[in-house]
Amino acid sequence: MPAAVTNRRTVMTLFSDSADIYSHRVRVVLAEKNITVDILDSDPLHLPEDVVEVNPYGTLPTLLDRDLALYDSRIIMEYLDERYPHPPLLPIDPVSRANTRLYLHRVEKDWYSLVNGIEAGGKNATKARKELTETLLALGPIMASKPYFMSEEYSLVDATIAPLLWRLPTLGIELKGTGSAQVLGYAKRLFERPGFARSLTEAEKEMRM
Repeated sequence: MPAAVTNRRTVMTLFSDSADIYSHRVRVVLAEKNITVDILDSDPLHLPEDVVEVNPYGTLPTLLDRDLALYDSRIIMEYLDERYPHPPLLPIDPVSRANTRLYLHRVEKDWYSLVNGIEAGGKNATKARKELTETLLALGPIMASKPYFMSEEYSLVDATIAPLLWRLPTLGIELKGTGSAQVLGYAKRLFERPGFARSLTEAEKEMRM
């Protein structure tokens, strides 16, 4: 049973793919909040027994926290924000919180799906690469209008966008022309945060070397 597995661990544990964008955004949240956690780099093709026992989908990231097992990156992020409320990464008022969750949904559905298509390769990769490039450039003015995405404060949306922007070189995307300076300026603000630096694995550091 999942409880038997989680009880073997006294410290919160994250099973993480060291190069995966979904695992990365969870690590960003953990680092931003300075949460004490054991992060175990795991091979998605040879999952640890603990993950197999608690996660019916056999996916990473998977979080174990005592008797709780979570295996969807967005659910993990929101759980961490609620359990460790300082600093808050979701707005306090319901309307702003709902809008932030909508931004999260759109980034996942519209942007992360394109990343998945690029990484999968094949005939659709070129189209996905072009679409993601055009989308980012079009949003340059929005990214430059405030310190963070549609907000004065850093949020889960920024923690989700940062891993994507970090991976642009490995995705074969070079931003040029109108909007590029604004997007790159926003990316620089995200990358300069101490929490982001702490979130990087060796594999992710090599993406920018």
